[in-house]
Amino acid sequence: MEITSVQNHLKASQLPPEQLANNHSLSESEKITEASRQFEALLLRQILQATQKTVIKSKFADDSAAGSIYRDMITNQLAESISKSGTFGLAKSFEQQLTAAGHKAHPGGSSKHQAPSSREIPKIKDQTIKHLGSDPAL
Repeated sequence: MEITSVQNHLKASQLPPEQLANNHSLSESEKITEASRQFEALLLRQILQATQKTVIKSKFADDSAAGSIYRDMITNQLAESISKSGTFGLAKSFEQQLTAAGHKAHPGGSSKHQAPSSREIPKIKDQTIKHLGSDPAL
């Protein structure tokens, strides 16, 4: 009897950010795409949390600890859903910038992607802020 091995291929979206970079079963392109999406979700989470601070307090609103946890869960899920839908567009912009930074690191036209160096990160941040036209404090 022959037993075939079952290869458990993880999707990049199933990995937490701290395990994404060191996973050898994912291509560099998959890692960049998922890291960009997760970063977009993080920014969306912060934006959504900031918008909730402006809500006027009411006797109908639940200000309990359970209500706060519930609102945080909704905010996290909403940010993940928006990010996974791809409609917001920040992840695609981040992905393009990281891919471009990887190609600059390999001017010979190599298809291998590399994370940007510590010197390139501030430039990428400035380009992103300029592209978004937003306040760097966000």
